[in-house]
Amino acid sequence: MRKLLSAVMILLCIKGHTQQNTNDFFQSIRKQEIKLIAFFNQMPKGGDLHHHFAGSTYAEPMIEKAIREDFYLNKETFAVSKSNPGSAEWVRFSEIINNGQLDAMKIKILQTWSVKDYDPSRYPSDKLFFESFLKFWPLMDNYFVPGLLELKNRALKENLSYIETQLTTPINAPDVSEWYKWDDEIRAASSKQEEEKLNDLFSQLYESILKKGAVERADSFNLFFVKKLHDSLRIDEPGFKMRYQNYVLRFMNPVDLFNHLTIAFLSADRSDLIAGVNIVSPEDGDVSMKDYELHMKMYRFFHRKFPNVKYSMHAGELTLGLVMPEELTWHINAAVRIAGAKRIGHGIDLAHEKNPFELLRYMKKNDVAVEINPESNSFILKIDEKNHPFPLYFNYGVPIVIGSDDAGILRTNLTNQFVILAKRYPFLTYNDFKKFVFNSIDYSFIRNPAVKKEVRTDLENRFKTFEENIKKESALLRN
Repeated sequence: MRKLLSAVMILLCIKGHTQQNTNDFFQSIRKQEIKLIAFFNQMPKGGDLHHHFAGSTYAEPMIEKAIREDFYLNKETFAVSKSNPGSAEWVRFSEIINNGQLDAMKIKILQTWSVKDYDPSRYPSDKLFFESFLKFWPLMDNYFVPGLLELKNRALKENLSYIETQLTTPINAPDVSEWYKWDDEIRAASSKQEEEKLNDLFSQLYESILKKGAVERADSFNLFFVKKLHDSLRIDEPGFKMRYQNYVLRFMNPVDLFNHLTIAFLSADRSDLIAGVNIVSPEDGDVSMKDYELHMKMYRFFHRKFPNVKYSMHAGELTLGLVMPEELTWHINAAVRIAGAKRIGHGIDLAHEKNPFELLRYMKKNDVAVEINPESNSFILKIDEKNHPFPLYFNYGVPIVIGSDDAGILRTNLTNQFVILAKRYPFLTYNDFKKFVFNSIDYSFIRNPAVKKEVRTDLENRFKTFEENIKKESALLRN
């Protein structure tokens, strides 16, 4: 027994020494950005949990698809269309090629579909970001196969072992137009805090949607879209896994949104490949702001129906000036306290929230993680190290995971998010970054415990190899 304990102690000492050696190396290079990039490129990065499929694919392959399939291009807005919209500014790519204009047009498209060569005097950053989706969206219908392979291959090269991507909104929700007349009544019940009436309306609507074949629609989506796609592409392999979040759109009116949430939750409840349900589109939009509390109550309703379905929510992606000051005081609180979200995406308005320190303690106590997306926040919201809430989350012990958000549109990757944080916050150690990486697996929504254990064990082994390599590099530098 003593020999066994001695062996364990020796192993722990070796592990601790290797980790300290890596931290020392990290501290020695943290003011040299090019070395930080090399360091984080090699470091295992676990999972990317705040990840949008459409926004993470790069523009170049999509442009090549548009050329191959001879899409129409609007020469003024640089949007594409499969069919001819019928006005003079729309031309086929074949015509652009014949006129010798393709190279010039490619540059314009890249500048419109992404942040490439962005000039803040040319166009507002948030508008460019969100409008970019509209430009290339007609390509996305048949882009799941090349897009998922692109993301997987990039992840493998970046030493990333898991992606939890927001893949699509439900694509086969039933027609609920006969209940649109309930929109105003649902909104009124919510605003008047008539919770019993609201839940009764939700229940009636839910039962009506079930009668329209909601379960069968969810199963069909899971089997013939997600599983077929996932299995045929052989996405999962030793050392890499991908899971999918369904999402709904904030700008929908209540009945439509509830309908999509029904399919999304049913789908997530009935498939291990579906990791959860999110809600997307600009949080400051008219409907998003008007119905925000109602949306949180919808999530609460579905959580009671499907207690095993976890979900992350974009919440607090707001700044002073973007909305009225009083609107900054409650969105994160509502997401964690009313909706019961287990992770928060962005959480930028934290300092403006009512009782922010109490909220931070609540998030820590209830194990609610925050998804930090530094480059996205800098570009879309103009948030940098001076006004980013990252130090508050960190100092209060809220679990932190690092996300890339929309790496294709932002023309970045997950590695760069680690580099940005290392440059901004000198108090962060290597061990802190390592913790963020393990958080990305521990707070992932992987449903199968065996799969989660496999990914975590693989991550531990990757870190052993990484730290040994850094130890050797340190020795070579000393010699």
